[in-house]
Amino acid sequence: MFKRTTFAIAIAALSVVSTGAFADQLADIKQKGTLVCGTLGTSEPFSFPDPQTREVTGYDVDFCKALAKSLGVKPELKLIAVAARIPELQQGRVDVVIANLGWTAERAQQIAYSHQYFASEQKVAVKKDSGIRGIKDLGGKRVSATKGSTSEQAVRKSIPTATTVTFQDPPSGFLALQQGKVEGFALSEMSLVKFAQQSEATAPVVILDQSLILEPWGVGMRKEEAALIKHVNGTLEAMEKGGEAAKLFDKWMGPATQYKMRRGFHVEAIKG
Repeated sequence: MFKRTTFAIAIAALSVVSTGAFADQLADIKQKGTLVCGTLGTSEPFSFPDPQTREVTGYDVDFCKALAKSLGVKPELKLIAVAARIPELQQGRVDVVIANLGWTAERAQQIAYSHQYFASEQKVAVKKDSGIRGIKDLGGKRVSATKGSTSEQAVRKSIPTATTVTFQDPPSGFLALQQGKVEGFALSEMSLVKFAQQSEATAPVVILDQSLILEPWGVGMRKEEAALIKHVNGTLEAMEKGGEAAKLFDKWMGPATQYKMRRGFHVEAIKG
């Protein structure tokens, strides 16, 4: 009798553990009342400190808020490094990642991607007086990029003879260019425009015309969370159909902003 009772208790315990291991994250988020969103906080205009309020704001942050609103919960931002985006997600420290997360085949094996909510051209900035006119001119030279980013991967793939020098965040990589430690700095075109504007008076740079790659960005989620993935994609589709997604683009990057860009993409499934 004792052995049967012990066995029954053991089975029950395993059942509890199993249920916890495969719990529905969507339901958990609603129950706790917050959506923990991993974002960078160092990448204007996507996520950066507002100089007036010091609160982190931006395009990525607004998508975090929109997803939280769709779930009826509060958004909670957690600032993470570029290289920590996937580990933080896999270890359950964040619910989703909305942090300049470009799609790559390698990443797609580790995590689930939502539909694209942005499409980024990866380009290279060089000093204005460097004499460098194109990507091919960077062969054999040093190019900085953020560690673990698609910019780093793009440099290694598109300029294989260049020496890729990595840094923890974009400002550090750009400072290396200004200080002459590298000859080029790779980043998304949007962010490069801002850096170029900030340095125009002191150390002017130019952005090379040729793109390294064009990458779709998606919301990162854990692969096993089917309900959350479906909800996020449904929310993004609704934002596209209702015009909210386009309004957020115009708010941060559109014709009335310093970037003066026009939206050339739509929310749609990423075609890997």
